[in-house]
Amino acid sequence: MSDDAVIGRSKMLPPLPERMRPKNLDEYAGQKHLIGPGCVIRNMIDSGNLSSFILWGPPGVGKTTLSRIVAKQMDREFYTLSAVSAGVKEVRDVIDKAKSNSLFSSAETPVLFIDEIHRFSKSQQDALLGAAEDGTIILIGATTENPSFEVISPLLSRCQVFVLKPLEVNDLNWLLNRAITTDVLLKEKHFDIQSTDAIFRYSGGDARKLLNILEIVVNSQPGAKTVVISNESVTSCLQENMAIYDKNGEMHYDIISAFIKSIRGSDPNAAVYYMARMLDGGEDPLFIARRMCISAAEDVGLANPNALLLARSTFEIVHTIGMPEARIPLSECAIYLASSPKSNSAYLAINQALELAKKTQMAPVPLYLRNAPTKLMEELGYSDGYKYAHDYPGHFVDLEFMPEELKGTVLYEPQPNKHEDDLKRRLEACWPKYYKKD
Repeated sequence: MSDDAVIGRSKMLPPLPERMRPKNLDEYAGQKHLIGPGCVIRNMIDSGNLSSFILWGPPGVGKTTLSRIVAKQMDREFYTLSAVSAGVKEVRDVIDKAKSNSLFSSAETPVLFIDEIHRFSKSQQDALLGAAEDGTIILIGATTENPSFEVISPLLSRCQVFVLKPLEVNDLNWLLNRAITTDVLLKEKHFDIQSTDAIFRYSGGDARKLLNILEIVVNSQPGAKTVVISNESVTSCLQENMAIYDKNGEMHYDIISAFIKSIRGSDPNAAVYYMARMLDGGEDPLFIARRMCISAAEDVGLANPNALLLARSTFEIVHTIGMPEARIPLSECAIYLASSPKSNSAYLAINQALELAKKTQMAPVPLYLRNAPTKLMEELGYSDGYKYAHDYPGHFVDLEFMPEELKGTVLYEPQPNKHEDDLKRRLEACWPKYYKKD
């Protein structure tokens, strides 16, 4: 077939990732811990006993595809909703449709697939509860965020959570070879695969991205008798064809890194700029809000404890109002964090404490600090000698709280800023043997 015929034919076909979408588990790449022989999802299919579950994993690892395969291989009707566009009404409509169909059919319980379920509000998730509980639907959710934080407890308790992993090099290599040997267009071409480091690196364990990159490289060499896949050809094509900001790719991590470092470096202008880059690129605003909660604790810390309260409030507000209005509280919080004084004393203290805890797990707690709920424990000396701080002037008593072998250990070092200067003066007054005046 001529190149012109191939190009003309390609215009009538869907993109390569859609053409290569697996139709059964044999065509599905990766996740052997879930779909391999004897593993949980494979067992569900083989036994015919399907229960609700949530697939948690990064983009492009096959969450939607796996859900469709499960429903197809178990001969279940498949309904799908996207949490980005569906509201409570759409959820109820699908549930009503499933109930109506079940009245006139003896078919198995249908599957309702919710893409990006972490973006559903509490009221939307509440609307799913009854149907999942009474067996009207089998719920399969897909999320890129930890469902423990984003899915309400009653719904989460009715679902198993399965973690999907980024595809490994062997999986990506299998996908690449499958595409060039079985795709309706690519199998008619000749390929010279010289190196694959770049195409695998840029794909980042994402099957969809791998196939998109492959298609870009193929389309960049329309007149060539042989399509060359090499680190150089891939890098060159991506520099010319890929969007500058990709929320799921390498640039994503560069932009979020620049954003956090701008806050840490007290530059509100750069912080707002990089936030705008992320929002314009389609980043989930809740991801940005979550990162600001971390920055408020790690970088602003005790220099301005109100920063953590504002960051937490911002997360809740963004979750409530959504975009585009959420851009305003996000901006306010970023500016406040960047403009605040900085301290990482709490961050350093917990890191040192964790290292110390690993080495001293067997260090006994002093007897006078132990609880004594039984008479035997009282006789053994538990709680004997404990001094109740509120019974002493200033609500303070000089009592050693560390295990004997760690006596005198200092983990928290106040840093020079207005708020911690006050903390330092109190600690110097209470613990002059540990906190020395400058």
